[in-house]
Amino acid sequence: MMKRGFAMNDKTKYEIMRNRELLKGYQASDVGAEKPDQSQGLPSVPSLLKKKGTKTVSLPVDFRRLSCSGTMMELLQARESRRKYGEEALSLLELSFLLMSTQGIRHYAGHKNPVTFRYVPSAGSRHAFETYLFVNHVEGLKQAVYHYLPESHELELWDDRPDFQDELSDALCGQRFAAEAPVLFAWAAIPYRMEWRYGLKAAKYLLIDAGHVGENLYLACEAIGCGTCAIGAYDQERMDELLGFMPGPSADQDYMCTVYAAPVGKQ
Repeated sequence: MMKRGFAMNDKTKYEIMRNRELLKGYQASDVGAEKPDQSQGLPSVPSLLKKKGTKTVSLPVDFRRLSCSGTMMELLQARESRRKYGEEALSLLELSFLLMSTQGIRHYAGHKNPVTFRYVPSAGSRHAFETYLFVNHVEGLKQAVYHYLPESHELELWDDRPDFQDELSDALCGQRFAAEAPVLFAWAAIPYRMEWRYGLKAAKYLLIDAGHVGENLYLACEAIGCGTCAIGAYDQERMDELLGFMPGPSADQDYMCTVYAAPVGKQ
């Protein structure tokens, strides 16, 4: 049988082959070839970022007050990407529910290197993601950029600016509907949280975790009458700069980069 391939030059072919290696699990040749920092007894970076400032907003947790609908099968059948949202603002309780569903903490374990167990799974409970919100229309919140603090279930004011829509739209490759949504979730990774345990396999597990977070958001949105649309197309440098991260590649332990985004609005 004739093998078909892409019409590509050698450089492109090499890049495709290298990227496909990311999809693979462990192989016999990997055994003993790498010693991640955990196996060497080195400390990890903290599993939670420290609060940057003092301006925080406590999030309500009385989710019994929410009007949720649908069995699990009904939610799965209804789930789809939604790009059009109503003018109604999200309530703070609804936003709280979505944050709890995607990165909320259930309990802790460990002493020397404590880990968090959350409502979304993560390889080795490493939870490499931090959640940032571009808020346009949420009751009780002014237009600004916020950072979610899962330990205390609070929001901290990350960037006190209401006029981010144009820059955010450009960073999202012109997806204006997302920049003007009531709220846009942006998930940034601290890769070393995962690399500490899994070394070079960390990138694969981190991207799998992104899928877990996104699916939880989809189902939680469906349950409360909201819509969302997962976004992987964005300008890396612009998104990172909007959130105040250092641009470009880095091997630093505290390096952060945007990985995923999703607007949310009422249906």
